[in-house]
Amino acid sequence: MSLHRKQLSLVILATLLAALPVSSQSNKSPPTQAWIDVATHDFSGMPDMGPMGNLGISVFGGGLKGNNAYGLTSHGGAPGKYMDIAVWNSLNPGVAAQQDIPGVLKMGKSLKLLSYKPSTQPDKGETDMPDFKSRILIYWGCGNTIRKGQPRVIEWSVKDGKVKASGAFEGRYVPDKTVRITPSHVTWPNEKNRQNVPSAASLVGDHAIVGAGIPASLKFAIQNAQDFMPKIQLSSSGSVENGMLWRWQPVTQARGYFLHAVGQKGDATIFWSSSEVAEAGQGVLDYLPNATVDKWTKERVIMNPQTTSCAMPKGIFESSTDANPSGSMLRMIAFGPEAHIVYPPKPDDAKTPWSPEWSVRIRVKSTAFAPIGMDMGQQDEPQEEGEGKKSNTKKILQGIFGG
Repeated sequence: MSLHRKQLSLVILATLLAALPVSSQSNKSPPTQAWIDVATHDFSGMPDMGPMGNLGISVFGGGLKGNNAYGLTSHGGAPGKYMDIAVWNSLNPGVAAQQDIPGVLKMGKSLKLLSYKPSTQPDKGETDMPDFKSRILIYWGCGNTIRKGQPRVIEWSVKDGKVKASGAFEGRYVPDKTVRITPSHVTWPNEKNRQNVPSAASLVGDHAIVGAGIPASLKFAIQNAQDFMPKIQLSSSGSVENGMLWRWQPVTQARGYFLHAVGQKGDATIFWSSSEVAEAGQGVLDYLPNATVDKWTKERVIMNPQTTSCAMPKGIFESSTDANPSGSMLRMIAFGPEAHIVYPPKPDDAKTPWSPEWSVRIRVKSTAFAPIGMDMGQQDEPQEEGEGKKSNTKKILQGIFGG
């Protein structure tokens, strides 16, 4: 199985195990709502290539080559800054609008929001799961050695696209994490506006959403806390045989950190997380409300913002070579603060009548992705012109993402 297929199978497995129903919108919500998701993605040791990069990559395959696409805030991969904007206006659903933006965003005076259109690209079948049986071994905790009582073992199988599992797959999940987009929403980026977010862009300043049926009062300011977070400067030392140590610099705005790794060893799929308590980890790798980050930090699932390193136990993953890449990967997330703006603000006195006109939710995160067992920090040696050889960096990227 190629490295690309290994990575794809692991990602599909993680998605299947993480899938949960999303609750519907509350009837008490304001008639006009906006959601702004902000993300900074990094691939350890790789240069910034913009939202889709020269290879047109994303861990989950979103978007077209060289272009931005709605939803890329949700997927780690190509280094760069990402932003998704969605607006639902019950007063005039699906009608184009625009968001006026500050000059420091370096994307003009406004962003055009158009009615969302689901992808019409044909399914090439690359993500089909074959029938097979396997085991899942779950490890957790920072440290060089495997802790007592680990791993937790789950037997699972896929037949005709249906997943069956035996064993306790314990994990934490937060429902209603991401808005369900429909053609009644207007979004950016969209099919006519795919510009990439500049590397020097900032969201700080005054914003306004305007359009037919949009309340004239829909104006708000984004503060430093909700700006694009810095990249996670992630590095590693050691080996899978003797234990790996992951290190990073403190990330501005971070409320906490979480690491999660997935890979293969023999016939088993391996999960490992940095949690100090038993945690499969799939439901933690996403935007989380501030209260959830605080709660899970107290429960020792999320590392506190002062943490700058975490050791991965030795021997839980297969070693990786150029001839036989293991396909094992690590993802890290730095949770940023979530902000909710409602107008008019909710009165302190519960007896005071209140009819909010609009709301804006802003979520922020920074993520990093790194192959396990590969030295991603070394620069490639320059190739002689005419050699016709790809750099090691591009080989790794194309091997993982199928570019």
